[in-house]
Amino acid sequence: MTKQNQRRVTLRDVANEAGLSVMTVSYAFNNPDRVSEESLQRVLNASKVLGYAGKNPWATSLRTGKSNSLGVVFGEHLTYAFSDPQASEFLAGVASICVERHLGLTFIPTEGTPGDASRVSEAAVDGYVFWTTVMDDPTLGAAVRTGRPCAIQGGPEYDGIVRVRADDRAAARAMSTTSLKGTSHPVIVSFSLDHTRTPSQGYGLDITEAKLPVTQDRLQGFREGLEAAGFNWSDVYVIALSRNLRTEAKTTFDLLLKEAQIPVDAVLCMSDELAVGVLETASENGRVVPNSLSVSGWDDGPAAAAEGLTTLRQSLYEQGRTCGQIAAGLTADQPQASWSVIERQSTRR
Repeated sequence: MTKQNQRRVTLRDVANEAGLSVMTVSYAFNNPDRVSEESLQRVLNASKVLGYAGKNPWATSLRTGKSNSLGVVFGEHLTYAFSDPQASEFLAGVASICVERHLGLTFIPTEGTPGDASRVSEAAVDGYVFWTTVMDDPTLGAAVRTGRPCAIQGGPEYDGIVRVRADDRAAARAMSTTSLKGTSHPVIVSFSLDHTRTPSQGYGLDITEAKLPVTQDRLQGFREGLEAAGFNWSDVYVIALSRNLRTEAKTTFDLLLKEAQIPVDAVLCMSDELAVGVLETASENGRVVPNSLSVSGWDDGPAAAAEGLTTLRQSLYEQGRTCGQIAAGLTADQPQASWSVIERQSTRR
């Protein structure tokens, strides 16, 4: 008989080998204080002889209805979870709850295909944490229908899912006020507008084209702040990138400076990663920050302080913890996360 065809050793097999009842063997594994030292040793010896691997986790899950794992529904390339500073910080917060509650963490990547919903609903998890997604994502409903607790970082609002976020719209208004001092030609460097990840750029973007709630809220907040400062939205140039990548921001902004002939003296970025890419390009093109170019970011990660970057401070780690608490069925912290504007050398005073 090949190893692949060998029958899994059961608790009853161990009991027969040890000459004990199944109940005694069960106690030996689960409540060893309830059996004698002699019986415990017999169980251990029998397990070693038979190669007993312990309880079948799938059977245990079926019996208890619990998997002791949280699922993270992640609509990005899986490597993004480890390469993007903001995503990593958020997931570290989720993982901290798993460590405290002795839970596993299961990634459920989605691909924008019809199979996404069943992949989510069939996952062996006790609750779901969503990284922000589009408003009509079918996986949201699939998770809610399981009856398991669900939380989402950012948006969208969805009945049965707790939304954990900072007020991106209000925060973007405040960032506009800080970033636009003494400037006349602002440019926005934005996240992607939807899950197609198609980059685009131009004047007077129709904000309803943004299907990712975080992107839409920040664009709307920037617009309100710009208009309050006397700018016309139709005169504001918006660059929507495909990914939150420093390299893409650097390349795209370099082309804007060298070829597009777009006047620019202020850049509002939706992340520190994008802002650092802009700063690198500015330096290579002889643009002095902030004298000839004001630049702001978002999140206040380690790179922001190192670069003297004006940014929006929020704790994605704490938002991750809150999402993890909700998904684990615990009483969660306040879903409305705090934020503050941190003013540094990259914008004019």
